[in-house]
Amino acid sequence: MFSAGGPTLRELAVQALSSVERGYDLLAPKFDRTPFRTPERILTATTDVLAARGPFENGLDVCTGTGAGLSVLEGVCQGAVTGVDFSEGMLAQARRAHPAATLVRADVRALPFDGGFDLAVSFGALGHFLPSERPALFAGVHRALRAGGLFAFATGTPPPMISPAHWVTLGFDAVMRVRNAVRRPTFVMYYRTTAPGALRDDLTAAGFGVETVPLAELGTHPDGSPRCLLFLARKS
Repeated sequence: MFSAGGPTLRELAVQALSSVERGYDLLAPKFDRTPFRTPERILTATTDVLAARGPFENGLDVCTGTGAGLSVLEGVCQGAVTGVDFSEGMLAQARRAHPAATLVRADVRALPFDGGFDLAVSFGALGHFLPSERPALFAGVHRALRAGGLFAFATGTPPPMISPAHWVTLGFDAVMRVRNAVRRPTFVMYYRTTAPGALRDDLTAAGFGVETVPLAELGTHPDGSPRCLLFLARKS
């Protein structure tokens, strides 16, 4: 599906019926040939914004997957870059693409870092965390950053109710909730649990000062609001 060499429908079904970790281990060799990989235009737009606020020294990619965020860090950081993920399969792919990066297998809800980074980024991962898990995630990122360090991530904004995207994401989340109610282990992947207001509140509670930047390159909704925001959370 999706492209030549991409996963088959059967492989996607097996992934969806697995745990998050096991599912991504299975999908890892073909992940970059699916639409689930963060689009290059998001990575480029984020790099442009961060470059204007840099340079930075050491960088951390949270939930690095196959390493999309490492390419951003390598473009704006002058020091070492590190990626962390709990899927060994995804880390193996990142290791091939970014041999100079340090890659750590860990649960990002309990990040094993303390004050060593000037910049942290994350792409396409927040939907894998329940709202109740975000405080631990954000607290760990806050702890990993030096004073004045920056945490940056892009997130889509909720589409208006008249948009087909509203009903697609609503239906997807509904299917996932039914799946998780009847099958274990759960596979947490929701599109509608990361509203910008809730993210801002959680970041503020973790000790960040929060700024958002519309990514104009990603376009606007029919009402003129941006489709994608870049959160810039500063550790004071």
